[in-house]
Amino acid sequence: MKRDQFWTFIDDARNAAEDANDADSVATSAIEIMTGWSADAIARVEQPLWDVLAESYRGDLWGAAYLINGGASDDGFEYFRGWLVSQGRAVYEAALTDPDSLATVPTVLEAASAGHDLDGEAILSIAWHAYQQKTGEELPPDNATHLP
Repeated sequence: MKRDQFWTFIDDARNAAEDANDADSVATSAIEIMTGWSADAIARVEQPLWDVLAESYRGDLWGAAYLINGGASDDGFEYFRGWLVSQGRAVYEAALTDPDSLATVPTVLEAASAGHDLDGEAILSIAWHAYQQKTGEELPPDNATHLP
């Protein structure tokens, strides 16, 4: 799956989600969409997902996650990056260009005022869960190249 196709898929999942700003809701709709695809098509989602996660593994974004969530462990930063992906291409790319742009995202402002962490752990395993639901098997371990 090409990167543009991946972002279109994330937009489709956001549009189908009960709450497009909630990463768990976006993950649920993404899995539902993918279960209508072939097993091979589902498996092809994993590489661009891990590519954008690796691309966002940056100190300046970790700092933003730390400030927004009131701390960011290794796992916490990974879950934050999952949340970032779930927000769609525009928010993701703006954050990579300027992490301070997150200060204007309504979901960030709401989470900060309520004291909630931005967590997208469920996004990290959408291909795995959809593949398992479709085939009853685990996603092949060599399906994608995983970088930090």
